[in-house]
Amino acid sequence: MSRLRSLSPATEELLGEYDIAGADAVGEAVARARVAAAWWAGLGPRQRRERLLRWKREIAAGVDELAALIRAETGKPLGDAVLEVMLAVEHLDWAARNAGRVLRRRRVRSGLLAADQGAALEYRPLGVIGVIGPWNYPVYTPLGSVSYALAAGNAVVFKPSEHTPGVGAWLSAAWARAVPNQPVLQTVFGAGETGAALVGAGVDKVAFTGSAATARTVMAACARTLTPIVVEGGGKDAMIVAADADLDAAARAAAFGGFGNAGQTCAGVERVYVVEAVHTAFLDRLARLAGQITPGTEYGPMTTPEQVEVVRTHVDDALAAGARAVVGGSEAVRAPFVAPVVLTDVPPNSPAATEETFGPVLAVDPVADLDEAVERANATRYGLAASIFSADRHAAAALARRLRVGAVSINSVLGFAAVPSLPFGGVGDSGFGRIHGADGLREFSRAQSVTWKRFSAPIDLMRFDRDASALERARGLFRLRHARGAG
Repeated sequence: MSRLRSLSPATEELLGEYDIAGADAVGEAVARARVAAAWWAGLGPRQRRERLLRWKREIAAGVDELAALIRAETGKPLGDAVLEVMLAVEHLDWAARNAGRVLRRRRVRSGLLAADQGAALEYRPLGVIGVIGPWNYPVYTPLGSVSYALAAGNAVVFKPSEHTPGVGAWLSAAWARAVPNQPVLQTVFGAGETGAALVGAGVDKVAFTGSAATARTVMAACARTLTPIVVEGGGKDAMIVAADADLDAAARAAAFGGFGNAGQTCAGVERVYVVEAVHTAFLDRLARLAGQITPGTEYGPMTTPEQVEVVRTHVDDALAAGARAVVGGSEAVRAPFVAPVVLTDVPPNSPAATEETFGPVLAVDPVADLDEAVERANATRYGLAASIFSADRHAAAALARRLRVGAVSINSVLGFAAVPSLPFGGVGDSGFGRIHGADGLREFSRAQSVTWKRFSAPIDLMRFDRDASALERARGLFRLRHARGAG
């Protein structure tokens, strides 16, 4: 059997080896999950909650060990890895405690024509969910699907990124300790071939996080079997800075959103549009902050060598097209690290302005007013997240409604990431469907409508031998209710 080697992105030290799951092994895992799913769904919400909270406690108790593994496999600072685990656990806790309430059976109104019918809505588990996770946040991001899928009553087969297999192995081992009865959560290892095998193994839904290009390939495979999919793609996330904004706070947020995790954050910040009157003052503040950041200290290396070349290409193209480097430039790219880069006057059609860079690069451009800022923020195929800085919170909220994105933070960045009750997802090349919150629980459920006859209908129209006078009476009531006042 082939082995997957996990290497440190900073030193290329061998961290571990894992058996690569081929199509047969993946199929066997899904078959085991099918049996486990029946057992798990049969437990009921309270029993599932108790077991999910056991798993939560295993993760929380092992936070130092898990964070050290995240740090080793991604290169991010230990503190950032700890924060990632903490955020993931908050979501797991919310999903476990709220699934019963969100998905419980509830009565709904029947309406006039069906007054003789009682009606209820129920949410049922889908069965087996295949989750394909990313490497940039190898706990927080996939658990946004795994936790909610499990809480909704499904079994999960999880394929972590080939760059972070150890994290996936740790999570499933923690599950086995907490819930040893059945393999409700399993991890399979490998690269694209393993992911393709998982998609084709008869799962009931796929949750995929990755690039838009790969998402299209996964969707095409799902289409062959009409397997539904939820996609979290990339982002080209924008920050808007109004003339009345707290520029110090905005600059700190732009630095964190743009350079944190070496810029490898799909919902971070890549573009900043600043009202012209404060553009220079904002740039000065941001440049000072960027100059105080040291790669390898405040953030780690680029996790994959391919991403280094994407960053290099975007920076070089922007500079060649007339952009100006306020901080860094081509010389900032020294694999496996990339120092902070702040560009301004980036041409709107430059890859640095239109394509996901996924590195510590910020394009900071002046705009005449907030209308232009919205227009330029929306001028992208992506639509994941955005942030707005303004002293007028109500005006900022109105501005947020004009942005074609799934999540907006006002006077902060990534504020929504720590709120478990809020759904998360994007539009366009940023994907579709939602994880987190009540919408995330329903994403991994199927709605089932149930009706029952309560009494004999006074006007019974649902029969072949209906009385003509009954239809006439119903027509009269219909007109009275729906056509009254028509000209």
